[in-house]
Amino acid sequence: MNIRRYESRYRPGRSLGLLGQLLNEPDFDNLLNSSLSGGREPDAITDWLPAVDIKEEADRFLVKADLPGVEPDKIEVTADDGVLTIQGSRDAETQEENADYKRYERVTGKFLRRFTLPDTANTEAIEARTKHGVLEVSIPKQAKLAARRIDVAAT
Repeated sequence: MNIRRYESRYRPGRSLGLLGQLLNEPDFDNLLNSSLSGGREPDAITDWLPAVDIKEEADRFLVKADLPGVEPDKIEVTADDGVLTIQGSRDAETQEENADYKRYERVTGKFLRRFTLPDTANTEAIEARTKHGVLEVSIPKQAKLAARRIDVAAT
């Protein structure tokens, strides 16, 4: 069975002549999609980018990622060298043999997001959980080391 993927985006520039052509160019779309995804676009090892919210609270940083349909055992969260990595995959559902799909927009495959952690992040105490298709990664803060004055001795 061959499933067609239909483009759901409204394209108001179709009747705007040259500007409309520019707005409808795939490269222009890629530039917009790249800037909307934090400058990162899917590459050879990713098929899609989950949307994320990052929030700083008094005692922690909170990262929420939309991962509907992704089983918790398919999600890997790591913190290494000051970088938080969220990666995994969403498996494709088996298609009915005689199903007549009119629209198929849900993306499947591998995903990957990376974030640079601040110096105050306590990477040893990071916790992650999923609830209703949303991954929550809680990154506790640790006390920032205060600058220390060092006396210079004369010799």
